Parts: sequence; structure tokens; C-alpha cells
Amino acid sequence: MLKIIKVTGNSLSPFFLSGDYVLVSTSRQSFKRLQIGDSVIFSHPEFGRLIKLVRTNNPEIEILEVEGTHSNSISSHKLGPIPYSTLLGKVIFHFKQSGG
Repeated sequence: MLKIIKVTGNSLSPFFLSGDYVLVSTSRQSFKRLQIGDSVIFSHPEFGRLIKLVRTNNPEIEILEVEGTHSNSISSHKLGPIPYSTLLGKVIFHFKQSGG
């Protein structure tokens, strides 16, 4: 299944900016094949919905570590491990906001 989600915040700037849209695959089967550097969206109990890059993927225990590209972005050092059960999808396409 596919879903379009609006990016808010600057966690992955300058690559993804607030106001951009992403097309995500919500297929649970694809999560085990996530690669380092793939973009994912997940729900965190303290910080809400986040977009981050995969830093590590451990399919045997269904856990990811993630990071952002912005200097002020939080990563798994603060977020902790990200269980597959919290994943909302893998970004498969990026719609950049128009230059205005």
C-alpha cells in the first residue's frame, strides 16, 4: 500500500524540507530489506511522527537505528532503537516543494 505524507520540520534538511511531500510504501515485508541510508517514517511515543535515515537494520529482532542529516536532528542516541512495529513506511519518492 502507498501513502503520501507531508514533511514537517528539518530533520533531513537540506535533502527534505518542511512542506515537501513523500510517497511511502507501508508494506511490512519491505522493512526487513531496508538499507543504510533509506528514509523511513515512524511514530515515536515522545516525539511523534518522524522522518529519519536508516543507520542500521537488524531484521532478526526487527529493530532499526536512525539518524537525521540536520545538525540539530535527534538520532537513535536519544530516540533509542526503533521497532518495526512503529514504522509507518519507507520513502520511495520525494515531491519537493515548489520554489515559490
